[in-house]
Amino acid sequence: MSKLLSVSGLKVGFGRGDALRPVVHGVDFDLAAGETLAIVGESGSGKSVTALSINRLVDYGGGRILDGRMDFLTAGGAVINLATASDRRMEKIRGGEIGMIFQEPMTSLNPVLTIGEQISEAFRLQRGLTGQAARAATLEALERVRIADAARRLGYYPHQLSGGMLQRVMIAMALATNPRLLIADEPTTALDVSVQAQIMALLAELRRETGTGLIFITHDMGLVAGIADRVMVMKEGQVVEQGPLDRILDHPDHPYTQHLLKAVPHFSGGRHVRRDHRRASAGETTPTLKVEGMTVRFPATAGLLRRSIGAIHAVESVDFDVMPGETLAIVGESGSGKSTTARALLGLVKPSRGTFSVLDERPANRRKPVQMVFQNPYASLNPRLDVESLLAEPVLASGERVDAAVRARMAALLERVGLPANSIRRYAHEFSGGQRQRLCIARALMVNPAVLVLDEAVSALDVSVQAKVLDLLIDLQNEMKLAYLFVSHDMAVVERIAHRVAVLYAGRIVEIGAAQAVLSSPQHAYTRRLIAAVPTMERRREIFELDTATIPTLLRPPGYEPPQDHWRVCGEDHQVRIEGDPYKDQNHVADARR
Repeated sequence: MSKLLSVSGLKVGFGRGDALRPVVHGVDFDLAAGETLAIVGESGSGKSVTALSINRLVDYGGGRILDGRMDFLTAGGAVINLATASDRRMEKIRGGEIGMIFQEPMTSLNPVLTIGEQISEAFRLQRGLTGQAARAATLEALERVRIADAARRLGYYPHQLSGGMLQRVMIAMALATNPRLLIADEPTTALDVSVQAQIMALLAELRRETGTGLIFITHDMGLVAGIADRVMVMKEGQVVEQGPLDRILDHPDHPYTQHLLKAVPHFSGGRHVRRDHRRASAGETTPTLKVEGMTVRFPATAGLLRRSIGAIHAVESVDFDVMPGETLAIVGESGSGKSTTARALLGLVKPSRGTFSVLDERPANRRKPVQMVFQNPYASLNPRLDVESLLAEPVLASGERVDAAVRARMAALLERVGLPANSIRRYAHEFSGGQRQRLCIARALMVNPAVLVLDEAVSALDVSVQAKVLDLLIDLQNEMKLAYLFVSHDMAVVERIAHRVAVLYAGRIVEIGAAQAVLSSPQHAYTRRLIAAVPTMERRREIFELDTATIPTLLRPPGYEPPQDHWRVCGEDHQVRIEGDPYKDQNHVADARR
């Protein structure tokens, strides 16, 4: 195979003059056309900086290439050194011949332009399409990445879509130009396993049809096993090991590679679930959180006059409860209503109907009912406030004063989440990603909540950091008898922390019960599909195939009311919905594999 990209001696630094700080030290690798190179390593290892250097975007982030060559074979057959190419030459190559999928879609999409406008721009600039041709191509691109109601969502703005959907929009934009080289920086971090499998199928299809070379940056070793031909391991800006996939996974030489592989959470199909909590019999213990018939609908309009065409049934008649000291995990694909359910409990979204109640059996503790830990610790902490001010925010918002007792609680919580005492005067940017998430947990606990809602709270963390944060959450729960509502798409993480699991699909719970029962013996077609799609290191070089089944729409006509739920009891604590099944209604096939 011909070399598509050859990188030798790449050195990258940030700053100028005496403040220059090298962060990438002499990286070497080759990539052939149609080959996939996976770059793995923890945060700060230099993975993303290396990727940004290839298309010279590092120039716009305060960095610069200090030394080395990056020889790229263009479509015209010429070999150019990307490290020294002119800005005008890079403008033609960037986006057209070298595509990039960024990790954080909210900072990569323009908030004042619709999704349709931003995707069609790629077709206009790179393919010269305009008018209806550009719209048709844009619609096809959205449908390829499995977004329901694609025609309607062309008019949406980024803030109107979930994180997983935004990531799919970014992927659609990158694939629009059929680039010769595609750099994917954690492209599936915010996606559930079934949608993740479809994205991998799209990337595999692009490789097969166009010979695109792929640089895949990830911390998910299961994904690496399924797609990579070769693996490069980075630590502190250096390549510590690289080679063929099987050799790296089966016989790693470097201690750091061995550490990474050991830290990978393994999904065992429900065999290794938590057994430190017994769900009491009915009436024996009162639930901390009880949700009954929660429904969230958003009005849908169309046309210049914005006439009503119905409503988006984001969450429909959801019922569950969580006991003291218990974790209920809510799983499902992006857009299924997981985060909407969580936000409704916080009052961030107003339910259309239904009720929920929070009971604290120890009112003397002055517990505040519900607090939340968000997915992205970088975005949920105000960079202008020091740690003391960040921790004081929820206290002040609840109408209390920051006194000596509150400051003592700050110090105690910082110590409990493993942050040094001098953290109190530091700012968010001075902490690593894992430390920031620990800080978010401490902030949520400042008002002594009864329920902690964790919305993808560990998905942005490296696997080794992720394991430590999960251990911390479990310890805190056992100490404080907290009820956790854990929203996640990562089945291995769910297995690690959940006592019970609720599977959400198209806004409705389709299966709920004890974690061991749901994960080891799934009864609903969609649950089986989710579990079948979990990547593992045992499945190498998978043949990813596109699922062409219709994606269910959540748009319903005016006055529509869904049929009443009917449930089948599968065990002592295991139920599955059997009527009005949106998954079967859409002609999906049970046990569908990738």
